[in-house]
Amino acid sequence: MKGLLQAQALAEGFSGMGICRPDAVPEAASRLRQYLAAGRHGQMGWMAEREGWRGSAAALWPEARSVIMLAEVYTPDGDPTEALAQRDRGVVSCYAQGKDYHDLVKRRLKRLGRWLIDAAGGCEIKVFVDTAPVMEKPLAQAAGLGWQGKHTNLLSRDLGSWFFLGAIFTTLELPPDEAEVSHCGSCRACLAACPTAAFPAPYQLDARRCISYLTIEHRGPVEPELRALMGNRIYGCDDCLAACPWNKFAVAAREIGYQPRVGAPELAELALLDDAGFRARFAGSPVKRIGRDRMVRNVLYAIGNSGMPTLAPVAQRLLADADPAVAEAAAWALGRLSQLQDDGVGPAANPC
Repeated sequence: MKGLLQAQALAEGFSGMGICRPDAVPEAASRLRQYLAAGRHGQMGWMAEREGWRGSAAALWPEARSVIMLAEVYTPDGDPTEALAQRDRGVVSCYAQGKDYHDLVKRRLKRLGRWLIDAAGGCEIKVFVDTAPVMEKPLAQAAGLGWQGKHTNLLSRDLGSWFFLGAIFTTLELPPDEAEVSHCGSCRACLAACPTAAFPAPYQLDARRCISYLTIEHRGPVEPELRALMGNRIYGCDDCLAACPWNKFAVAAREIGYQPRVGAPELAELALLDDAGFRARFAGSPVKRIGRDRMVRNVLYAIGNSGMPTLAPVAQRLLADADPAVAEAAAWALGRLSQLQDDGVGPAANPC
């Protein structure tokens, strides 16, 4: 059955599969507890609200006997950090430039799950894609799909680091795979690449300093000392992933839906979007979930960091925005542009 399942998973478009027991990561609960106690989850209160389920896959669904972890590749073409040099444009993380992976991966998981029910004669399943209290990365490591690197993301010797994770919990007993171990060695490339020093130590992340968290999860104004470090990143950040040497083994994405649709949009265009315009611009994209106000706030930080006085009138128009965080970001952007101009820092020389 396991061999047939593996073949079917690859036929469905997944790039890798591994199996573990629901209780395969007993240390996950204590690690999560320490993380929450340190406050490193920031405003992500949902992590604490479902701590019990998140810390134990066995507690989430006691009837489950196996967890099938699946990888789906979204490897970008070229170096995603090259867009950081385009100061009049915003940088969107690679995973969010195409269609929403939640929809694409879940659809594939459901098809595979239905196949398993039919093939196994009536087992039960539940599928999860990043929206339930499941610690996908520790489970994926336990299932042998890869290991959590020093940047805490999952790495694979066969796939690199550009892949999504999905999970199928099932009541079917399946032989587990051998857990993977770390192959990072002495490398610190991902830690050195982080613009905001979000890693207190290898294998530890303080989300409160992570640009992905700041641009997507954080509500309200971002701390002033972090804004200048965000550069023109307006949704997510790929720097630590892009720096990883294991990406030399990355494979091309098979799903056409991950092809870029968003690209590197012009800051001036995004800054002036209203709610309806924002929803239309990012329909079907993961970007849509943050809403117009948070996006425009991020765009204004990018405008301030651009060193381009020609963008000042755009920020000026948003000084009286109905959202307080947007209005405050507009004022900051104007001050930042003025400061960079006084310091003689132009678009080409801006170090952020």
